[in-house]
Formats: sequence, structure tokens, C-alpha cells
Amino acid sequence: MENKLYDGPMIDAHQHFWQPQINPHPWLAPDVLIPFRYGDYTAIKKEYLPPDYLKDATEKHNVVATVYVDAEWDPKAPLDETKYIHTVAEKFGMPNAVVAQAWLHHDDIEDVLKAQSAYPLVRTVRHKPAGALTPEEAKNGVRTLMSDDKWRQGYALLRKYNLDFDLQTPWWNLHEAKKLAEDFPETLIILNHTALPSDRSQEGLKAWHHAISQLADVPNIVMKISGIGLPDKPWTLENNRWIIQEAVKVFGPERAMFASNFPVDSLCGDLETIFTAFKEVVKDYSYDEQHKLFFANAKKYYKINI
Repeated sequence: MENKLYDGPMIDAHQHFWQPQINPHPWLAPDVLIPFRYGDYTAIKKEYLPPDYLKDATEKHNVVATVYVDAEWDPKAPLDETKYIHTVAEKFGMPNAVVAQAWLHHDDIEDVLKAQSAYPLVRTVRHKPAGALTPEEAKNGVRTLMSDDKWRQGYALLRKYNLDFDLQTPWWNLHEAKKLAEDFPETLIILNHTALPSDRSQEGLKAWHHAISQLADVPNIVMKISGIGLPDKPWTLENNRWIIQEAVKVFGPERAMFASNFPVDSLCGDLETIFTAFKEVVKDYSYDEQHKLFFANAKKYYKINI
């Protein structure tokens, strides 16, 4: 008999809320279009709050909590974003954990981390460490900020303030992430967006798989499976099944979790399609394992009190 799709509680481990008409998100300004992996993102330059999210999730998917991830707020005022999202949580009951903005190589990083950690929902910070933009650059020795001494000094402060780290970087930089994890074993690294497997050629997928497999034995690195849409293509199970399947296999049900990346991924597909596809791919896992992937791991790693 075919296994039933998971129907238990869910925590969406990566999403955003915003009101770009009143808040400073430079990339969401009316006259701005930055280079973006999904192409033209004009459609998401509008208010998106918990009622909008719950409408997208539908009653079919029992999302009981979410993790808000920094949404490229004006980098000169990272604490303003944290203050704002706490007012959203107070009004709507979500998000239930926050990934805050912090620039680890800036001179004021300790003050920022101390202030961010004082907010009750902040669990981690995110910084997209600039560096190699292609696999070729990485092979030729171009390094990201993860290898920069000043950035690493900022990273070292995370433990002092009981914070962990959300890392968004393409798969070809994961050798640096592995070293970072090994050098700072008490700090959890949560990989964002499945390490960005955007090159769907056979060679590209093989390289992505090899890169994430190098992290299989690093206990303080976990994976968020999200952000795997393709530009100018609808989000389909056929396009993404293998990636989802392999990400779960490599990290195991104890070190992986699902996330929507909404509203950004609405550029590729609706939430019903994405959540149902996640459930379809892992339906042969035990209920306990599925519960970890959809709920318990996010609750544990983001210390969500529900």
C-alpha cells in the first residue's frame, strides 16, 4: 500500500515578511532590479505578512510556526529590521524565530551581535560571504569571507552571544564552510537553499552532490532544503525530486529540514506545489523521520518554543 503523505505539524524554516512601501529594502524599491537567480522579481515587490503566508500555505499544510530570515534590509540599520519583525510577531503570532542581519567583518560587529541577541526571537544571524562566483573561480583559489581573518574574528563572537549561523553560499564554496565548522565546532551552521544547485547539467549536479557529500560527517552543519526553483521554469517535482532526495540522504532526517523561501519562491511555483512535492519525495520515510524533517528539526535548531 502506498504510504500516506505527511499530515502532521510543520515549521517553515525559511521565509520572509515585508512591507517594502514603508521599510528600507533597497532591492525591493520600485525602480530597482538587481541581478537575481530567478530573473525578474517585480512580482514580489509588495506587502507580504502572515495572513498572506497562511493563505498561500492553505489549510492542507499545517504550518504552526515559521522562521523569519533577514530580507536584505538597509545594511546600515540591521537592528531596525529585528525590531520591526518582532512587532509583526507580536501582532500575528509569527514568525517564531528570527535569523537576523549581521556583517561579521564590520568594526561594530560585537555591538551588533550583543544587541541582536537581546531580542527574544533571534536565534542565528546570516551573512552571505562574498567570494568565488563560479566553480572555476573557486578552483583557481578565489576565497570567500569565510577565509578572511577579520570576518572569522566576528564569527568567533557568535558563541559569546549564544548565536548560530545561517550560511548562504553556492556549493563550490562548501570546502570553506567545512573548515569553518571544524574550526568552530560549538557553532551550528545552517546551510540555506540546498547550497544553490542552479546548474542542472549532469556535470553540475554531480559537482553539487560531491560538494554536499563532503559535509556528511560534519555534525555541526545542517541543511535547509529550499530555494531550488529555476528561472523561467515552473517549479515541478520532476525538476527537483532528485535534489530533494539526495539532500535528505546526505544529511539524514536528523540534519535536514524543509522550508518555502516564500514569498521569493512564489516566482517559481505556489506553496501548495512545493510543500506537496517535499512530502511526496520523503513519503517512504517513517512518520518519525518525516516529523523531524517538517517540524522537529526546525524546532530544535531554531529553539522554537511551541
